[in-house]
Amino acid sequence: MADNNDTSSKLDEKAKELANEPDEESKIQKMIKAMPKWRYYLLVAISIFWVVFQLRIKLYKPFRPWFQLPLHMCLALIVVFLMNPLADKYKNKLLWIVDGALCFMSVWIFQYFARNADYLNQRMYSVDPFTGEQIVVAVFLLITILEATRRVVSVALFGVILFFMAYAWFGQFVPGIFHYQGITFDRFCETLMLSENGIFGSPLNTSLNTLFYFLLFGSFFATCGGGAVLIDCGMKLSDKTVGGPAKAAVISSGLMGMISGSAVANVSSTGVFTIPLMKKTGYSPEEAGAIESVASTGGQIMPPIMGAGAFIMAEIIGLQYIHIAASAVIPAIAYFGSAFILVHLLARKRHIGKDSNLHYEGKPVLPRLYRLLPIVVLVVMIIIGYSIPRSAIICTVVSIIVSMISPETRLSLKKLIATILDGIRQAANIAIPTAACGIMIGIVVRSGIAVKISKLIGKTGNSSLLLALLIAAIGCLILGMALPTVAAYLIANTLFISAIQQLLDAQPAMSGLNTALIGNMFIFYFGVVAQITPPVCLASFTAAGIANASAWKTGWKAFMYASVAFIAPFMFVYRPALLLEGSVGGIIVAGSMLILATFCLGAAISGYMFKDLNTVERILFLIVALFYIMPQGFSDILGVVGSIVLLGYCFLIGKKNGSGQSAQAA
Repeated sequence: MADNNDTSSKLDEKAKELANEPDEESKIQKMIKAMPKWRYYLLVAISIFWVVFQLRIKLYKPFRPWFQLPLHMCLALIVVFLMNPLADKYKNKLLWIVDGALCFMSVWIFQYFARNADYLNQRMYSVDPFTGEQIVVAVFLLITILEATRRVVSVALFGVILFFMAYAWFGQFVPGIFHYQGITFDRFCETLMLSENGIFGSPLNTSLNTLFYFLLFGSFFATCGGGAVLIDCGMKLSDKTVGGPAKAAVISSGLMGMISGSAVANVSSTGVFTIPLMKKTGYSPEEAGAIESVASTGGQIMPPIMGAGAFIMAEIIGLQYIHIAASAVIPAIAYFGSAFILVHLLARKRHIGKDSNLHYEGKPVLPRLYRLLPIVVLVVMIIIGYSIPRSAIICTVVSIIVSMISPETRLSLKKLIATILDGIRQAANIAIPTAACGIMIGIVVRSGIAVKISKLIGKTGNSSLLLALLIAAIGCLILGMALPTVAAYLIANTLFISAIQQLLDAQPAMSGLNTALIGNMFIFYFGVVAQITPPVCLASFTAAGIANASAWKTGWKAFMYASVAFIAPFMFVYRPALLLEGSVGGIIVAGSMLILATFCLGAAISGYMFKDLNTVERILFLIVALFYIMPQGFSDILGVVGSIVLLGYCFLIGKKNGSGQSAQAA
């Protein structure tokens, strides 16, 4: 009992620490004020050089692959070491020797690739000898990436990378199916440095060619006031409805999610407004924190700009990003729709009405709607076929122009530089985990773990797609609890996608459909929802800190409230029409089933549907909802009939008891 209390206390302390962290804009301003002038000017010079380099390769002419990828990587490393120095953390200037050495290593790594770009382009992997100089470069690369990962991503990812590296060396001593013959040191270095599945593989390529431009755009869009307008829109839209603040959290986070893939950033932006209001209207602190964290986490699956994993998915599958975003529309609407329905049902159950004394007091929205022009232009450009990076560049310029309209958002030179630094910081913090994942992917591919897991899933599941999906879902949740979404998705893709896609291809109903998209979207969704799955759920912990609630209880409530995110992936595997893979009629039918499943889940979790539900009724609603994740056929009939019967029964009983009016939506 004492151990449980100690664990809960530590989690609560972590939650308060996360909640007290400054938002992204305040963080960069605080950093600029605190750093010495020499470091500030050096970072400004590096950031401007990085922006010019990125614009050059997209608007004029790209460099050779073995020149531009290492340059992107090494710029990210230097920025990380300068923005997160050990000397500042431990208040010891002597530690600049370490940070300086790491920066020197980064520069030395790049100069090797710059000198040998032509040779490396023609070099034959696993055929040409791996030289002593290349071994030194590979060792420096591993040291710098591991240390940068530890500083700006998480100790958990750092530990997972070390685990995979240990497997590369000691897999020869592992018995059974995971036995691996081992690898020589030079082959290990070559695999990680020069393999297409290593550090400079497709994830880092996506960071270079796509993610950088969107992160810079997001920074300028926030500066022009677009993010604040989105939050205020959500607050105003639900201000005078039943359970208004909770609905405002869902809408605001959904709107913010369209331009931000960070769950913690969304919680910090919208939660400071919505959580206190939710508590005042009658939601418990844990409920308020859970609702906000669920809504904010959904930003990673909300088009048009999803989380970084979606861009990497497009690169891996070989599809245009617009196809990925379009496929995510129905599941994303279902996710936020389920959250909206849930908070409405909770409000009805608790009799949380339209309290006129608890309205959001903010600036008028209409005079500021013009600040959303960049996001409108972005959506239009993507739809009509402009490339993703070029669209982001143009919309960054539009954001700068829009910011000049109002004195409040007008960019001074100092503010312009701070915005660039913020965008560069975010770009570096994404480049590092994508490169780090290349280490794990290289080891997984070289050792054949993916093939072994594929065989294991096939053998265990006896070629059962449902069982294979369950195994993959659990694996994704475990990975996602320890890793950021990007890392969790990349490793899950490497480990599970082969088995899932083989089973999907074997299904007659999947003939002619894009099984790669279906399988990748499945593991991507579970990688996202793992971010609110205890014991590690930073979005929930941050929300709990703001709500002054128990971090542990908030995490589990968020897990329950996001349950539709656990059912939707199974549904779109068996009903690809939910990903727009099929006819219009099939899409309508599948969408209708998803709506029914969402209502049933909402009733089971909230304990209300036109009336207060007893335990048996809640269990029946849950069972009916689970029918929809089964393969199509008889389970569909049971689900539809069960939904209609239960909803009809509750409506009639509620009306008979005089509470039928509570069925009306706000």
